[in-house]
Amino acid sequence: MNMSDFQSLGLSKKLLQAVKNEGYTSPTPVQEQSIPPLLAGRDVLGVAQTGTGKTAAFALPVLQVMSRSRPQGKRFIRALVLSPTRELAAQIDERFSAYSEHLDIRHRVIFGGVSQNPQVRALQRGLDILIATPGRLLDLIGQGHIDITKVEFFVLDEADRMLDMGFIRDIQKVLKLLPQRRQNLLFSATMPTSISNLAGSFLKDAVMVDVSPKELTVEKIEQKIMFTRKSDKRTLLVKIIKEERVSKGLIFTRTKHGANRLVKQLDQSGIDAVAIHGNKSQGARTKALASFKKGNVPILVATDIASRGIDVEGITHVFNYDLPNEPESYVHRIGRTARAGRSGIAYAFCDDTESGYLVGIQQLIGKDIPVDDSHQFHYAGAIPKPGQKPGKIKDGKGGGRPRNRNRNKSRQGPKRGGNQSNQGNSNQGQPRRRNNQSRQKRQ
Repeated sequence: MNMSDFQSLGLSKKLLQAVKNEGYTSPTPVQEQSIPPLLAGRDVLGVAQTGTGKTAAFALPVLQVMSRSRPQGKRFIRALVLSPTRELAAQIDERFSAYSEHLDIRHRVIFGGVSQNPQVRALQRGLDILIATPGRLLDLIGQGHIDITKVEFFVLDEADRMLDMGFIRDIQKVLKLLPQRRQNLLFSATMPTSISNLAGSFLKDAVMVDVSPKELTVEKIEQKIMFTRKSDKRTLLVKIIKEERVSKGLIFTRTKHGANRLVKQLDQSGIDAVAIHGNKSQGARTKALASFKKGNVPILVATDIASRGIDVEGITHVFNYDLPNEPESYVHRIGRTARAGRSGIAYAFCDDTESGYLVGIQQLIGKDIPVDDSHQFHYAGAIPKPGQKPGKIKDGKGGGRPRNRNRNKSRQGPKRGGNQSNQGNSNQGQPRRRNNQSRQKRQ
């Protein structure tokens, strides 16, 4: 493979030079399929997850189209990239820096959680490309600091995560402010009806690019599922981290509270870890990510929302401490390891309240995850029952997983031992509490 692969996509010499400096040898499937139609002025609808090279798939054509002609006078925002999280926005901005090294193009990232003053000063000096999170963007538009009425290129990245986080109204407000004539690109890791409807509302005759998780359940990742009681998860986790001498591991919890608690518990076991989630200040999140990237802290504990912006090289282990209630999240999570062709291992812990989630994950990836039952905490009560249906917390409704929970409770409750009437109470309390947390997380 050589640079002519990138050349054949129609990229300019200056961009080819930047790509070469970044060490890219040949385009990824999403770049191969997205760059030519974008350079030709078409709208693109892309189904691709983080780690597939999609930032370059839109950043390179945006830079090329913009460098063809530079309007006279003060710079104005010609391209707007909307991203769900601060980490992801910062990462996209960093990629724009790398690719535009030899170009006269000014870009800036803005997000909440930090002072707006430096952001406003940069906006006043004039920008060509703005990368933003929805809240801060609308805030600064409202204050009169941002004008998006001349945008030629609009990118909506991680659209499914945007909707998960409750940004649909914000996106609709932004779309109303943009000019009618512009080129659009929407990237989403999954394509539920809500995303199709959103895409249909603003994309015109779009080229569909599909590099979806089914083809991407990274073969180089060794996957293992371990059935255990909830109360044994932490001991099992500590044992693996110590035995395998994990120097760069990422652990996923379902809630922010769970992430904080796990960091404290790991600390008590002599394992250095930091947490990253939506409740942390931007400074704390940046600091935690930096210390993990540098290798100063071996373990990062994250929730799904914070995880989308984590693109760290050399992660060897991913732990699903809590199984995700959205099957697609499993694919995103394990994809944090085995980046750039390296191998990695992904452990998933499943307790008896999560067996329905496992069924959903295995249906999505089209295969059963190999079971490791050789550990001392193996618990057969957590194994999905024959014919069990996938379980999922319903958004915004108090009912939890109606089909599954009753089945789990009646079949598995007595096996745990202890007083059965208490067992019933604790089972009823838990899912309700978790459901509330999952709802808060999305707001």
